[in-house]
Amino acid sequence: MTTQQRPGRTPWRAAFLALAAFGVIAGVAWALLGSRLLVVRSVTVTGTHLVPAAEVAAAADVPLGTPLVRVNTGQVARRVEGIRQVASATVTKDWPDGLTITVRERTPVVAVRMTGGGYDLVDPTGVIVRWVAVKPAAMPLYQATVSGGALRGDPGLTTAAAVLSELPSWLRTTVVSTAATQPAGGASQVTLRLRDGKTVLWGGTDRAAEKGRELAILIRGPARYYDVSAPGTVVTR
Repeated sequence: MTTQQRPGRTPWRAAFLALAAFGVIAGVAWALLGSRLLVVRSVTVTGTHLVPAAEVAAAADVPLGTPLVRVNTGQVARRVEGIRQVASATVTKDWPDGLTITVRERTPVVAVRMTGGGYDLVDPTGVIVRWVAVKPAAMPLYQATVSGGALRGDPGLTTAAAVLSELPSWLRTTVVSTAATQPAGGASQVTLRLRDGKTVLWGGTDRAAEKGRELAILIRGPARYYDVSAPGTVVTR
C-alpha cells in the first residue's frame, strides 16, 4: 500500500525554514552592525617607546563605538604608519570589542650634526627619528654635507648603515664617525674613523668577514690608515 503525502505540508515547511534562515541572518547582521555588543570599546597600543600611545590611537582614527566588523585594519595600519617614527604597524581585531595596534618604531643608527645645533638621529633609510641636543655616546656621527632632512633615500647613508650593522663587535664599538663617497659609476665607499684616531677605508658591504679578519691582524701595528676595501690587497700607511 502506498502512503500518500498530505497536500500543502512541504511548501509550508520550506517557507518556515526560509523565514528561520532569514531571521538568523538578520540577527547576525544586527549583532555585527547595529547592536552595541560588538563595537570597539578599547584600543590597545603596544611596541611604542618614542611615540606616545595616545598619538598612535589618534592617528588610527577609530572612534569608540564603531562596529568592529566595519574596521578596515589595513587602512588603520597605513594611517598609523604615517607617523614619522613608525616603521610599520599591525592592527588586529580582538573580538568581541577590542582593537590592538602593534607598532615597530624606526631605530636610529647614526647622528647628523645640525648647523643650528644639536643632532638629528637618522635610521638606515634616512628618516629622522628624533632630534637631540647631545649626541649619544655609542652612536657614530655621519659626516654629511646636507642636513638630516635631505638624507631620505640617500644611497651613501644606506650603505654606511649596512656596513655598521655588519662590522665585528670589537670594531663597531670603536667607530666614532663614518662617511660615504660615491665615485662616478661606482658603489658607495664607506670610511670609518675610530676612537684612537685611526681611519679605515672599508669600502662597500661585500666580503665583510674577510675584511674584518684582515683588519683585526693589521690594526695592531703602528699604521694610522687602513684600506681593506679589496681583501687580499690591503693598503696601510
